[in-house]
Amino acid sequence: MNQFTLVWENVLNTFHQVDASGAALMIMKEGQVVAESYTGFQSNAFGARAIQKDTLFHLASVRKTFIGFAAAYLIQEGVIQSLEQEIAPIFPEMDSGILEGVSIRHLITHTHGLRLVNGELEKEFPAGTSWAYRNIGVDLLSEIIKKSSGRTIANIVETEVLAPLGLTEIGWYGELDSRHVEVIRKENDPHWYTSNNVDGSQMNMFASVRDLARWGALHLTNVKVDGKQLIPLEIFEYCTAVQSPNTLPLDYPRNGFFWFVQGASCDRTEIGEEVSNDAYQILGYTNVTLLVIPEHKIVAVRAFNNFGSSVGYDYLKDVRGFGNCVMECLR
Repeated sequence: MNQFTLVWENVLNTFHQVDASGAALMIMKEGQVVAESYTGFQSNAFGARAIQKDTLFHLASVRKTFIGFAAAYLIQEGVIQSLEQEIAPIFPEMDSGILEGVSIRHLITHTHGLRLVNGELEKEFPAGTSWAYRNIGVDLLSEIIKKSSGRTIANIVETEVLAPLGLTEIGWYGELDSRHVEVIRKENDPHWYTSNNVDGSQMNMFASVRDLARWGALHLTNVKVDGKQLIPLEIFEYCTAVQSPNTLPLDYPRNGFFWFVQGASCDRTEIGEEVSNDAYQILGYTNVTLLVIPEHKIVAVRAFNNFGSSVGYDYLKDVRGFGNCVMECLR
């Protein structure tokens, strides 16, 4: 019996609760694969391809860790001034009153207080005083990355990380092939959209669980290619340290560069209460989850091909349970 058999049973339990046709699990410890399982098919179609090692899952919001990396990389390179840089001057065409006081720090920690209502940008609350999960922050940061560097998110991620490390099963896709899952979703789901744009700003990123786990493992160790330092570990530590403003009340989640960081308990955190204090995690609307636990040098990835939650499915309770189960297996 594998040490992490209970985690696979946890994933299967989730699989039976959501509208997915397939699921996968990958756990790495100290850079080595210690658990790997697959079940089901890439769609509900007759004769569909079985879920397997090179199956590419839709990452949904897990993609934000790559956008966050691109921003952190540009800050370290001096291209973006700092997290405190206010964004209003970057967007002179927008209402400066609405953007007043909003910094890059607020964008990466969901504390910017901006929202779109019928296509119009509004201020929901003063920046740094509350927390709300709104994609407008990701969209604005994506534009800032392009305006500041003249490079796309995809170019930064692919050039600095994916290509040098040979991570070929992860990226943004304008066209799908036989390896891609079909994303099972409700018809006319307002949260779903897709795009042929592969600049890294859109929700069309896919990955195999093995390459997603390797991405997580990069955050745990210095990585050298041909004996040369690729990305300093400090950048990954910067991405996953708490960056939420000090003005944020304690009953809201803490974030790094979009990562949820374990910390003070609150009702909306994604990380299980039994997970180590140094852990960080990202969850997508497809229930794809990437959990990193530095204390135990663990990276855990689960993946499904559904979009959204089924009736009666408590996604927060479920994803916390996933992390708690990993911890139970480590004891």
